[in-house]
Amino acid sequence: MVKRIFRRSRGERGQSLVEFALVVPVFLVLLFALVDFGRGFQAWIEVTNAAREGARVGSLHGTSSDIETRARAAATSLTASDLSIASSGVGGASGTSVVVTANYSFSLISPLAPMIGIVSGGTIGTSFTISSSADMRIE
Repeated sequence: MVKRIFRRSRGERGQSLVEFALVVPVFLVLLFALVDFGRGFQAWIEVTNAAREGARVGSLHGTSSDIETRARAAATSLTASDLSIASSGVGGASGTSVVVTANYSFSLISPLAPMIGIVSGGTIGTSFTISSSADMRIE
């Protein structure tokens, strides 16, 4: 009777190890995907705010350099070299519009990035362009 109980618990330990080995990769994939999604969402919010802040400065008769300075100041947590700001309609007459477009090259940091490229056959890259545009009337 004692031998039977001992054998049973040893077999259950092996079963637990196998279950753990099957569940951990799925859990890690979900964890890495969640981290990259959070970073991407935060970058999207900052790019949107940068375009909006730049358009606001442009609507108050700011110059192109003022617009870019304000937009970059609104996106301080993003990598500055990956952020580009473009504006049109700057210095126009009152009642016309100024349009500011912000583009950011977002790269995945998780180890999933190479796997996504392999699984998709290269159609889904490891970096994405996040773009936002804001249009405001010049006062």
